[in-house]
Formats: sequence, C-alpha cells, structure tokens
Amino acid sequence: MSQSNQINRSIVLASRPHGAPSEANFRLEYQPVPRPGAGQVLLRSVYLSLDPYMRGRMSDAPSYAPPVGLGEVMVGATVSRVVVSKHPDYAVGDWVLAYSGWQDYGLSDGTGLTRLGAAPEHPSYALGVLGMPGFTAYMGLLDIGRPQAGEILVVAAATGPVGATVGQIGKLKGCHVVGVAGGAEKCRYAVEVLGFDSCVDHQAADFAEQLAKACPKGIDIYYENVGGKVFDAVLPLLNTSARVPVCGVIAHYNDTDLPEGKDRLSLLMSLVLRKRIKIQGFIIFDDYGSRYDEFYRDMSQWFAEGRIKYREEVVDELESAPQALIGLLQGKNFGKLVIRVGADD
Repeated sequence: MSQSNQINRSIVLASRPHGAPSEANFRLEYQPVPRPGAGQVLLRSVYLSLDPYMRGRMSDAPSYAPPVGLGEVMVGATVSRVVVSKHPDYAVGDWVLAYSGWQDYGLSDGTGLTRLGAAPEHPSYALGVLGMPGFTAYMGLLDIGRPQAGEILVVAAATGPVGATVGQIGKLKGCHVVGVAGGAEKCRYAVEVLGFDSCVDHQAADFAEQLAKACPKGIDIYYENVGGKVFDAVLPLLNTSARVPVCGVIAHYNDTDLPEGKDRLSLLMSLVLRKRIKIQGFIIFDDYGSRYDEFYRDMSQWFAEGRIKYREEVVDELESAPQALIGLLQGKNFGKLVIRVGADD
C-alpha cells in the first residue's frame, strides 16, 4: 500500500525478540491520520532512518534510553514535510528532521524538530552524513580518538554510514586508515572510493593475521562499532596510549547470554593498564548535543568540497522496514539504509 492522505500506516512492536529479531516481532496497523491541535504541526514522513540502535530499543533490558513499549510505534528519525500547521514557526511544505518513528504521519509541538530549508537538494542526507551517523563519526573520532598525523586508525564496519565517515575524516587529519568490512566488494569500495589505505575482510578465515599484516606498527586508534571477533583481533595490536571510541557493538545486539569460551576480561583490563589504553563509550546527542553546529559546519563544507563521499541505500515502502532492519543487523546493507515512506512532493 502506498502512502495515503487519509490512512496512517504504522509499524508497532508486537513482541520482544529473543536473539535475532524476526518479522513476527512487528505488526502493521492502520489508523486515521491524526489531527493537529493548537500549537502543533502534522508531519508526513518522506524518509525513515534505520539504525542498529533500534535493536536495543526492542528489548526491555536496562539501557541508556527507555524501550519501545509493546504495541507502540517503533522509534526512528524521519525527514518529513509539514502538511498542516497550527504552529507559528512552521508553514505547510516545510522540510524538517523529526522523530516520528515508523509511520506515515506524526504530530509535533515543534520540540526536537530541525529545519532543513525550503528545498534541500538531498533531504534524506539529514539522516546520514549530515545527521546522526555523521555526527557520531565526527565527535567520536575527533573528541575521543584525537587523531594525529601519521597515526594508524582502524575502522570497523568501514562502509557503513559511521565507519565510512570516520575513515574519511581520519584521512583528512593525516592518518593511515585501515578499514574492516564484510566482503571483497565492500573492501574495494573502502579503498577505491573512500580513500582508505587498505581494508581487511572480516569474513576471511585468516582475518586476524591479515589485520596484523595491515598494521605492522600496531594500532593507535580503533573506532569501535562492531565488537565480536573484530575487537578480538584488534586488541593485541593496540599501541601504548591507544584510544578506542565506542559507539556500538552490533555483533552482540542479539546476544541472549554471555559468550562461550574463556573469560578474557582480565586480559583486557591488564592491557588497558599496561598500555594506558583509553576506551570510552558515548551517546551522541546526550554527550555532544551542544556541539552539533560545529559538526554541521565542518561536515557541510567537506561534503560540498567533495572531500567526504557518501553512499545511501534506499528501500521503498514502509512495509519493507522490518525486513530491512533484520538485514541491517546481519550486515547486508551497503551504505546508509533509509526507507522511502512517501513521495518528495
């Protein structure tokens, strides 16, 4: 079903997944389009962002943000247009970055909305390189990683929206950048398009050996958004005073128990002490929201000058969102994944 001006499609959380999510954890519902009250705007979603953090919101385990309630609309950032306005600051037709979630229409009193201009050239980019993923890459690398010219930077998920941006900023700062990606095609893209110095396929049987060969002088900065076997291979290569910004651990989002095998916590803590390694997690808007303008100024300039490349994967129709998120968590996407919910006009 295509977007309608009378029916509001929404996808709600039907049940909490145990392990990897399935389509059975979601439910498509239909309601009348809501009507704005005084001081509100009615927003029509044009693009919906899909991001790994959504798996965490499907769980009721303790986290940095409350979970989605059963029967509630799945959370998510949207690029939307104002279709009805009873708010003095917004007019019909305005483009905004909103958080309407997985639905066609949402109401807002203006809180949290970001103006995108009257006619943005690439409106969906506000969900990627010029939005949360780009902001995450920028602050995590520059504020926690603190790259210096000549240092070795290793980036996991190197062709994803965060990793690709991290690596390119690293090159702008004079680093030797080694990417980690899944498959030969993604690794070629990281080198030939994004400008990484090399890229290692984590699907290779000898991945750890290949990574060590690619980093003969060790690793000064590891940008972590994966965990799992990638972190296992990185850990022994970290240099003294290495920095490890942590924005995600997608390899563990579906875990239901502690991993099997030897407990390596003592090894990790010993290395952290002996090598004075800095490992710091961060939640981008909680920790850096006040610095968004700084990011947007720099990233907009770099992107306009062609110094930052960006790849987007667009999937049509809201009904495609559950399967697309499942694929995202399996690493099937290539670039920033967005759902085209409705028409641009």
